[in-house]
Amino acid sequence: MKQTKLIKAVFISAIMLVSIQINAQLKTPEASQRAQVSQTVGITDITIDYGRPSVKDREVWGKLVPFGYNNLGFGTSTAAPWRAGANQNTTVTFSHDVKVEGKAIKAGLYGLHIALKEGGGATVIFSKNATSWGSYFYDEKEDALRVDVQTKEVAHTETLLFLFPSFDATSTIAALRWEKKEIPFKIEVDVTNIVMDGIKDDLRSNAGFTQSNWDNAANFAFNSGDLDQALKWVNASISGNFFSKETFGNLSLKSRILAKQGKTEEAMAIVDKAATKGNASQVFQLGNGLIGQGQKDKALEVLKSNVKNNNGAWPSNYGLAKAYSATGDYKNAIKSMNVCMSKAPERFKDRLSGELEKLKKGEDIN
Repeated sequence: MKQTKLIKAVFISAIMLVSIQINAQLKTPEASQRAQVSQTVGITDITIDYGRPSVKDREVWGKLVPFGYNNLGFGTSTAAPWRAGANQNTTVTFSHDVKVEGKAIKAGLYGLHIALKEGGGATVIFSKNATSWGSYFYDEKEDALRVDVQTKEVAHTETLLFLFPSFDATSTIAALRWEKKEIPFKIEVDVTNIVMDGIKDDLRSNAGFTQSNWDNAANFAFNSGDLDQALKWVNASISGNFFSKETFGNLSLKSRILAKQGKTEEAMAIVDKAATKGNASQVFQLGNGLIGQGQKDKALEVLKSNVKNNNGAWPSNYGLAKAYSATGDYKNAIKSMNVCMSKAPERFKDRLSGELEKLKKGEDIN
């Protein structure tokens, strides 16, 4: 019995020792430390996570990083591309569907590999396997996308770097730089449709119980050119829901939508409603917008009322001066500008003086 207990104690001790050895690994720095770089395009986040090796006077291209696809002598891959970094998979994450070099790829996390071409250029590979070590277990059957790109010669970069050297409202360039080579690839995002789809979902959730969200949705749709959807959303803000009410903001927006649709008579009727709900500055902006639309007579009508309804506040007189100027009535424009200048804060007077001089020369200030 004692011998059995002794064996059992030794066995338990051995298990505990193995467990301690497994779980008690020290955390030390990697030789090629990890880094992340991110770029947002619209509301789409793009993140690259990678290991950063250094050149250290080594010959990189064709030696340290072999061209094409190779048997690395370990793992299951017999035709592995470069891991595009060091250690475990370099990865790229897209929070929404995008296009890379004009080719579609779904939202998600991907392993990023590169096959460098000896004669120039490279193939950038996005693999559905994003958890392996390096490219040792690369399998082309797991490819989500391959794109061919042109490489560039750049100034020396000692430690490998991913960056987004340029971007605009709907796209960005991602690039790997190392030694004297850059490997760029373009990522495009369908910002408008992604945002519109998100808004439609949001308005069916808690966000849909707040009137201002419907106004913001309508504004985005209007600025994106989807006038029918913009009109639906602004109408929901104005009436038909428990939160609905007429405001200067939603009425003035509706007038602009209708005007853009060519429904001028309906638009001008809404302008009259909006003008009764705005302060001097808001109605000034409304009238200024009418001038921009070519509705000069309506602008003059609205901006005359603005002066009357706001006791001649300086923004209202400034708007009236612009309306008179738009119709070519410089005499009355000068009168309104003089009244405006007598009431305007000092910080605006230099600009207003300049516009007054233009009016005196018979020049439009719009």
